Amino acid sequence: MKIFLYGIREDEKGYLTEWNDVHPEVQIAYTDKFLNTETVDLAKGYDGVVTLQMQAYSRDALQKLHDFGISKISVRNVGLDGFDFQDLRDLDFSLTNVPVYSPNAIAEHTTSLILRLLRRVPEFDKKFNNADYSWFPTIGEEINGKTVGIIGTGHIGSVVARIMQAMGAKVIAYDIKPNPYLENLGIYVDSLDEVLKQADILTLHTPLAKKDIHMIDAAAIAKMKDGVVIINAARGALIDTDALIAGLDSGKVGGAGLDVLESENDVFQKKFKSIDDVKDPQFKALINRDNVIITPHTAFYTTTAVHNMVFDSLTDNLAMLEGKEPKYPVDISED
Repeated sequence: MKIFLYGIREDEKGYLTEWNDVHPEVQIAYTDKFLNTETVDLAKGYDGVVTLQMQAYSRDALQKLHDFGISKISVRNVGLDGFDFQDLRDLDFSLTNVPVYSPNAIAEHTTSLILRLLRRVPEFDKKFNNADYSWFPTIGEEINGKTVGIIGTGHIGSVVARIMQAMGAKVIAYDIKPNPYLENLGIYVDSLDEVLKQADILTLHTPLAKKDIHMIDAAAIAKMKDGVVIINAARGALIDTDALIAGLDSGKVGGAGLDVLESENDVFQKKFKSIDDVKDPQFKALINRDNVIITPHTAFYTTTAVHNMVFDSLTDNLAMLEGKEPKYPVDISED
């Protein structure tokens, strides 16, 4: 069996070697480039493909994979919004992802964003950089006693719920499919609007279905408490960025912790000489605010998570190639 991997980073290479030591019968090769029409030929002669969800996959690239006789694709992360499932169905692909590489990694990062905003860390950093070591007037707030609203209570959201409760928050949650493991906590409310209206801190942990694009828009923000803190470590397009900027400008939104952005592919994982070289106007409208913290899609980025992403995606790709049931199959029968 031969598997080709796209978008491999330096920190993943050691885990590739570890996996291959366990599966010496499999020939693997890789590139640091992403799968597109310009790089698809690299997979010619291979049986399966492992890739990383970072961009949209064109039908032309998928068609070429199909023409090469490749029908098994495994994604090393959770996101699938780069695929048009109709293309996958038309070209008879099977797909897997890695939905549970480390819920704790993202839940802990979410908690970190909340704490840093409440304790006004960006403002203290700025004061320290100017040799100002005074306290007043940069007073912080506590999670204890706050109402934390969680949208989406799967693997990640459920960990966030337990962390927030352990820190003394009142946790409320909404999910179209409530998690049975959280039912005993009594956190669920009946509608999304109830979460929006009650939350002092709102954190998003839901996949990006088409119906959920701009779930948090101007109308949703208008329903929220004044000074609400919004956290997004899920998918950038869940939030209408222009509406968020307007909410920050008006003071309706008291702070935002963002590990993902709508246009993050134009900025994240790139090095610029200065902020002036960044062309994205939304990013520039957010980055220099004292009440906004942006991290470059690193909530997942721990040694545990990266190991699991590499191992699980390769193992599932091999399982499909051998005609076995993968651990994490993706149902592509519906968009």
